Amino acid sequence: MGERPAHARGDASGTVALGHNGNLTNSAELVNLVAERYGSQRRGELARGNTTDTALVTALLAGDADHTLEATALEVLPRLRGAFSLVFMDERTLYAARDPQGVRPLVLGRLERGWVVASETPALDIVGASFVREVEPGELIAIDADGLRSQRFAPTERAGCVFEYVYLARPDTTINGRSVHAARVEMGRRLAREYPVEADLVIPVPESGTPAAVGYAAESGIPFGQGLTKNAYVGRTFIQPSDTLRQLGIRLKLNPLRDVIRGKRLVVVDDSIVRGNTQRALIRMLREAGAAEVHVRISSPPVKWPCFYGIDFASRAELIANGLSPDEIGQSLGADTLGYISTEGMIAATEQPASQLCAACFTGKYPIELPPDDQLGKHLLEQAELPLGAPEDGLRSLSVSAGGGGALQHP
Repeated sequence: MGERPAHARGDASGTVALGHNGNLTNSAELVNLVAERYGSQRRGELARGNTTDTALVTALLAGDADHTLEATALEVLPRLRGAFSLVFMDERTLYAARDPQGVRPLVLGRLERGWVVASETPALDIVGASFVREVEPGELIAIDADGLRSQRFAPTERAGCVFEYVYLARPDTTINGRSVHAARVEMGRRLAREYPVEADLVIPVPESGTPAAVGYAAESGIPFGQGLTKNAYVGRTFIQPSDTLRQLGIRLKLNPLRDVIRGKRLVVVDDSIVRGNTQRALIRMLREAGAAEVHVRISSPPVKWPCFYGIDFASRAELIANGLSPDEIGQSLGADTLGYISTEGMIAATEQPASQLCAACFTGKYPIELPPDDQLGKHLLEQAELPLGAPEDGLRSLSVSAGGGGALQHP
């Protein structure tokens, strides 16, 4: 997950500030490493109760009195497991690093008088920087008054997140040379070939379903239309903490355009189904608004496995695709028919080799080895005592729990 920046007072390099996109899978090992290398005294934001893996990495980078920040980074980065796109800096130098798999994007841009590092290419456009290249998986970049230099801390083992192409990334970004918008349109085209249907109108679930709906309409010859209007002030519903909030968010987020959909046989295109709450409420709204038929088409395969690399998916027990066939899911949602794109079709649309993508949430094949169940989960540092010394100023000590780790065994 993208977390707020962390900072710590470094012994050799002054203050260290760090921003992180991703999720580490070996946090328990790293907590022990902090204790081994720097003793039981907690440091930086760890001492103030910040239990994120961002704070953990910052503490590791800032703690070595005998080495520069760059030397410490070259020792610490090979110890990290999971997805991490990092930018960090002291008073003199800006650094950027990306995990060996390149799970999350990270790009380098050039200004007339400086450099820019960002998660996605649109950020470069906003500040007027030109795109230079991606930060390579396993690469550490340093930028200071003397310019830019690059070192490798690990060999590249590319396994970029395919869900970036499906949903996560902005449509106007480019990842590994492929336009995300073009990939989503192609997913819609392939979906139309795999799951055709007779209908009067193709409508997207805005905004994430729009490019795939454009592709579906173009390939099928069915007119494209805007049958739903979106409230721009409501966030992403699949990450809300409870079903009640998710259902309320869906009603606030989307409203049907009754004159457009009344009496129509609809193809409704969305990017994914996680729990099914959004689609169930949406289909109910469309039928209440007079839709004659509702055919749901999804531009990704069934989500069956949790993500440990930075997407806040539910546990296996909450994922609707576990235990139900696509036809049964369609019945549960109230759709006339339901069709998911194939894994092969989705990957082909990205124009990336299947061997260089992570599709674990669809296949259960995790490209980065996972630790034991009791050392997994995003709440790992919040539950049980760890050897980092007594709490200071009344703050509780760090902790470890199974978190989402047991999701692999859930029914």
